[in-house]
Amino acid sequence: MDAQAAIAVISTEQLSALAQSPLTINPCSPFSDRPLLLCDLGTPSSDWRSAAAWLRQLPCPVLGIAGDAQAPLARACDTWLPDLAAASDCIDNIRRRPLAAAILVQLLRFSETLPLADALQAESLAYATLQGGAEFQAWLAGNRSEAAATIRDDGPAVLLQRQQDTLQLTLNRPSNRNAMSVELRDALCEALQLALADDAIERIEIDARGKCFSTGGDVSEFGSAPDTATAHLVRSLALPGRLLARCAQRTRVIVHGACIGSGIEFPAFAAQIAARPNAWFQLPELKYGLIPGAGGCVSIARRIGRQRTAWMVLSGARIDAQTALAWGLVDALLDSA
Repeated sequence: MDAQAAIAVISTEQLSALAQSPLTINPCSPFSDRPLLLCDLGTPSSDWRSAAAWLRQLPCPVLGIAGDAQAPLARACDTWLPDLAAASDCIDNIRRRPLAAAILVQLLRFSETLPLADALQAESLAYATLQGGAEFQAWLAGNRSEAAATIRDDGPAVLLQRQQDTLQLTLNRPSNRNAMSVELRDALCEALQLALADDAIERIEIDARGKCFSTGGDVSEFGSAPDTATAHLVRSLALPGRLLARCAQRTRVIVHGACIGSGIEFPAFAAQIAARPNAWFQLPELKYGLIPGAGGCVSIARRIGRQRTAWMVLSGARIDAQTALAWGLVDALLDSA
């Protein structure tokens, strides 16, 4: 299908006219066959201020195409791409999961100005909404795991080692690719609570055993919460990223291999992330009908900005360690040893 035939494509002049009309009807909706707005930014707008304000009120993703990525109107879009070809993956994914895509961009728009704690609450509520939504339930119906993942690792889920004023935490479920299971989540919370309670711990270092840092949420546990309200309240009480944010300035996380979903959402709260050259990063939650729910709509957006975060989720694309360094998602690259 021609991407332009599937969505509303407007020029900046058309956008200005729509923004100034009190009787404007939204040209797109997640409930229609046009679940996003594509704005051709190749020509300047005569009234970008009213157009920018109007864009932020639309109940759907707004993709800016061409033009100057730093122009005010481009920055008002949910993400920016150099041409239509570069937007194709985002367009396809939004069409498959229009409800999750719409909630994602709405959350990113208003949470960027909220205090961190409030933004995390907003993310959790949005995530809970989608857990009860049709898109996630459809995915779950065809993919629900009948058994929990098999763990073949000795020792606790998180290894703790104290050396003078440094606390070393190591994710210790390599057989499950350090997926963020309930067990691993709770172990991280306990370890970080220890660090917060002990003023003598001046440095915290976090790394992981195995081929990768973490592949994110344990898919075998998806849908295991009794209801979405309970799931939200559990996140309010037991979110490792919330605790990491409180001790961020004394924490360094070393990542390697796959850092997927919460496998980068959690580290992004730390003041410093060092990546091995083989590290790569991805936010694939949209394919489940969800959004990042381990704090990533806050931690990642405050590192790389709202638009790049939206692009990572909407496209589902991977970025390598060099790109992550250039964007500020990580702070340093280490050698491969």
